[in-house]
Amino acid sequence: MENKETVALSKQENLVQIGKFVVFSISAGIIQVLVFTILEELFHLPYWPSYLTALIASVVYNFTVNRRFTFKSANNIPKAMMQLGLYYAIFTPLSTWWGDALVQMGISDYLVLGGTMVVNLVTEYCVNRFIIYRRSMNTRT
Repeated sequence: MENKETVALSKQENLVQIGKFVVFSISAGIIQVLVFTILEELFHLPYWPSYLTALIASVVYNFTVNRRFTFKSANNIPKAMMQLGLYYAIFTPLSTWWGDALVQMGISDYLVLGGTMVVNLVTEYCVNRFIIYRRSMNTRT
């Protein structure tokens, strides 16, 4: 039976969890920047397809490592993926739209990408911690 309460963590456990999420998100960010750079610089794709492809590669990696190592969840994987997919169903079109609009205004592709990645890190952590894994943290053995 699923626990209806949010898993309570100590202050130290919360800080460790945030630290792990940030480290794994930075590694996912490196993947995102590399894919973005390859698509923009080598294949000369415009901002939005480069961004979208890089974001997908980053999300798949980040979901996998954070589920296993940060939140240590035994949660139903398809359910967790669906919940994260709902977040990205909102975030992706918005960030693609604002990113492309800012680039069209003359702001550097890489500055826009960096700012968008920071917004993504903060909002995705909140979605993972308080929605997706709130009842299943530390259930993985």
